[in-house]
Amino acid sequence: MRKKLRKRFEGLYWRQLMVTVGMVSLTLLLLGASFFSLSYNYAWNRESDEIEAKARVMGQLSVSYLESGRFLDADSLQNASDFQKLASFGASVSDVDFMICDTQGHVLLSTDESLAGKVVTMPEDMTREILEKGSCSRRDDLDGLYENKRFVVGVTALSTSEAQPVGVVYAVSSTTSLDAMWQGFVGLFFMTGLVVLMISFMASSVTTMRQIQPIRDMAQATRRYAEGDFDIRMKDYGRDDEISELAASFNNMADSLQQTERQRREFIANISHELKTPMTTIAGYTDGILDGTIPPESERQYLQIISDESRRLSRLVRRMLDVSQLQAMDPLRNGSHFDICESMRRVLISMEKKINDRHLDVDADIPEEPILVLGDNDMITQVIYNLLENAAKFATHGSTLYLGVAAIDGKARVTVRNVGETISPEELPLLFERFHKSDKSRSEDKDGVGLGLYIVKTILEQHKEKIYVTSENGVTTFSFSLRME
Repeated sequence: MRKKLRKRFEGLYWRQLMVTVGMVSLTLLLLGASFFSLSYNYAWNRESDEIEAKARVMGQLSVSYLESGRFLDADSLQNASDFQKLASFGASVSDVDFMICDTQGHVLLSTDESLAGKVVTMPEDMTREILEKGSCSRRDDLDGLYENKRFVVGVTALSTSEAQPVGVVYAVSSTTSLDAMWQGFVGLFFMTGLVVLMISFMASSVTTMRQIQPIRDMAQATRRYAEGDFDIRMKDYGRDDEISELAASFNNMADSLQQTERQRREFIANISHELKTPMTTIAGYTDGILDGTIPPESERQYLQIISDESRRLSRLVRRMLDVSQLQAMDPLRNGSHFDICESMRRVLISMEKKINDRHLDVDADIPEEPILVLGDNDMITQVIYNLLENAAKFATHGSTLYLGVAAIDGKARVTVRNVGETISPEELPLLFERFHKSDKSRSEDKDGVGLGLYIVKTILEQHKEKIYVTSENGVTTFSFSLRME
């Protein structure tokens, strides 16, 4: 169970989701820390300036008290009482508590009622800093005087005559404005962060699911393909991005696999048919001779049939091996330039007997000057031979064969033409399939195995070229091109 959960949460969906949430959280924390630092410093300085200004006003008002309020005469007591009321009024108006101290930090007068009757001495270091610098501000509990830290600002009270410090005035913020601001900010930050995280979580979840779903569909389709089912296709997700492009490429791959599977099945069916015919003939006639069904005087005739079928079977196997070798070759990688005209002349010479046997004339349009093309000489010679042999085989007796080459737009265009029966437009694309033979071929051409034109197409595809065929009014034309030097 633990491994199952771990595997589930290790998926791309959860990884993408955690990365998004983590990035959003980190961004919120950085922004929150930056904003709080700036706003807190700004509020601190502003609060410090405001309280310091109030403390200085109180310091100016307390000079006469500090100079005479400590003496116990009637006027002094009256002045102290009046100043006490003034200080309390100032504290209530300014929302701070004031502590009037001598230069040693002893509190002489305080507006904080919680300190009434107590002997209080302010921290020595703070008093010393105020006397040296003129002012000081900090958050402090004043050596445990308060339970919580408060905002304290201290300034010197200077005598009017000699401008010498006669005491220290402390202003203690009785409010918690900074704390309230901090608490409000923290609450607002966490609420905003929670909302942003929820929105990012939902948006990331939807976006990630849209990205992951096609991948899951493709993984499922791949498993179907592994089982041999090539009918499944990726649906159109209505997107114009890499996922849509991947889905289209996936469908193209599926089409290619399906086509390959179809060709494989057709190949197996065709090869089974082609092998079965001669093998059945050989086995039947051999059994007939062995069991005496065929009379002795006819044995030579049937042995000749057995010999012919054996040779045809051998040619079929050899052609199949040739096709396999051709498909594994790359003639352009180590190809060289050769004279296509010379290759065509050699083919004509080798085909002389077959052409004469059918009483055919040849119209050879081959220039005397060499035409150099890039490719494998032996393979292209095989192409020309197969095309010319096919043209001679199906040409009308006494007609004319045409074999020509011409340089057009940087390519050598080879054309083979014969006069015979018109091939239907439906059959033209099938001429270059494995083992394809027309009905006439099957009835008259017992030597053919239906691989000649397929070999032609394979060789030209290895040369990055195509073969074209047309058939109109009894004239059938094959043509292909090769890149010139």
